[in-house]
Amino acid sequence: MIEGLRVALIHDWLTGMRGGEKALEVFCEMFPAADLFTLVHLPGTTSPVIERRTVKGSMIQWLPFAGRLYRQYLPLFPVAVEQFDLDAYDLVISTSHCAAKSVVVTGRARHLCYCLTPMRYAWDQFDAYFGPDRVGRAGTMLLRPVLAGLARWDRATEGRVHRYLAISQYVARRIALYYNRESTLVYPPVDTDFYTPNPAEPVQRQPKFLVVSALVPYKRVDLAMMAARHAGVGLTVVGNGPERANLERLTGDGIELVGWLADEEIRGLYRSTIATILPGEEDFGIVPVEAQACGRPVVALGRGGALDTVIDGETGVLFGDTTVESLAAGLQRAASIAWDADRIRRHAERFSRTRFVNEIQHIVEDTLSAPAGARW
Repeated sequence: MIEGLRVALIHDWLTGMRGGEKALEVFCEMFPAADLFTLVHLPGTTSPVIERRTVKGSMIQWLPFAGRLYRQYLPLFPVAVEQFDLDAYDLVISTSHCAAKSVVVTGRARHLCYCLTPMRYAWDQFDAYFGPDRVGRAGTMLLRPVLAGLARWDRATEGRVHRYLAISQYVARRIALYYNRESTLVYPPVDTDFYTPNPAEPVQRQPKFLVVSALVPYKRVDLAMMAARHAGVGLTVVGNGPERANLERLTGDGIELVGWLADEEIRGLYRSTIATILPGEEDFGIVPVEAQACGRPVVALGRGGALDTVIDGETGVLFGDTTVESLAAGLQRAASIAWDADRIRRHAERFSRTRFVNEIQHIVEDTLSAPAGARW
């Protein structure tokens, strides 16, 4: 990296260790002197690499119960993110799925946005988050104009980014649709040194499938649970989130919710289950790649980021529709195939951390060497 470069890292919120935080973790390793800004930080919820940083929170951090109820303050996010003081920085890198991409930088600085997705709930998934079955009819009516305004602000601030990096071809199309901008494809980093097939001896396969996911509506964990029951197979669901109480009603008959587990425990499940399920449409989906790095197949909806990461019949099964019957048929198909673990593992190595670091280094150097004010 260029010597003496002052770097700021911007992340929407730090309240757990999901795919976006895993990308941020690598950025923290690449730029050890960078300052880290976020709307809300809940200490102890991310990796040691991130937690060791001095995190600069926004005004949201000081509002009542922000660590738990930060999503309730969504209408304040534009004001909060625009108040970050970034005047001292030469390079700003935002990892954004909400408001982080809209920070204000100086004329001399370059802003790279590692775009996890344009915000789903403001653009095309309002009902999944704020429909009448989620917040009630009155809540939906109140929130619809708020989110419409947020979408207009999101579109109006797209020019604050000099260069967009898309995590998948699917997200690249969303960036083009909602921001009218081109982007550079850089797949997220997967720790293929940690997620590996069992190095010692053959693993005793568990007669179950696996879901590893935040328990939020668009992940469609409910679909996986219903499909497992329909197919007559067991399922372990690893994760926590606001949907947990609703999903508890679908447990039983070999279908269980176990909460969040340590990375070592999740790796053990990847290695030992029949296959890992990705039941919803994902922007990328880091879990399927972690599972494949362990030499095990994936059953994924054949849309979104899964089209970049899963080869049907070789590294997993792609099912066509978000119906119980379609996913159940995919589970039965996956259980009937003799999978080639080495072939699956080689495919996953395309998404390694080393590859990610090399691509980001090249993009940073290319961006900084371009004429001032250049946009991609």
